[in-house]
Amino acid sequence: MKNDKRIRIIIGHYGSGKTEFSVNYAVKLSALGKKVGLVDLDVVNLYFRSREKAQILEEKGIRVIGSALKGTAVDIPAISGEVLTPLQDKTYDAVLDIGGDPAGARTLGRYKDFLVDGEYDMFFVLNANRPETQSVEKVMEFIVKIQDTTRAKVTGIINNTHLLKSTTTEDVIRGYDLAMEVSKVSKIPLKYNVCMEHLVEELPGEIKDKIFPITLYMREEWMI
Repeated sequence: MKNDKRIRIIIGHYGSGKTEFSVNYAVKLSALGKKVGLVDLDVVNLYFRSREKAQILEEKGIRVIGSALKGTAVDIPAISGEVLTPLQDKTYDAVLDIGGDPAGARTLGRYKDFLVDGEYDMFFVLNANRPETQSVEKVMEFIVKIQDTTRAKVTGIINNTHLLKSTTTEDVIRGYDLAMEVSKVSKIPLKYNVCMEHLVEELPGEIKDKIFPITLYMREEWMI
């Protein structure tokens, strides 16, 4: 994480787990003593949005910025003007959780002037268990569409292949293999392999080298 840029943009297809990754990333940054701003720019998905966990995150010292309208399950694309604070204030480490498709990612376009090449990372969260991202061709098509829409470049691939609480090491390994194929074609490096903490010791060495263990903040205990 220490080599990642100050501004991290997190994208991924619906169901990829991009919000879970965004929340965990912000929590890890805060644990390192960073001043963290988590910006929820997902104006498409009504459920599992990072701003729904604002209280938990703020207790961990993370500033959460989302809709200008307070309340849960508010399906109105009203983005707070506070978004600019972590983008402009270089004392912040910013994590931007972006809508899960090209239409949702269009929101990022309005902030293009604050995204200077070489000064941000845009991480594509890949779940090889999702039908829309199960092949190199489909993944590349998605990446190209996102880049065209956001006018920003993907700088890293996040292997987050999962089946929620039923995820196995085989899922993570399959996602790693696909991510490496995409990396070879796109020249975009694989940054992290994401998995729940109890699976880490069961994974092979090449995956552990870039492991990113997570806690499921976005799934309630009763959810499968």
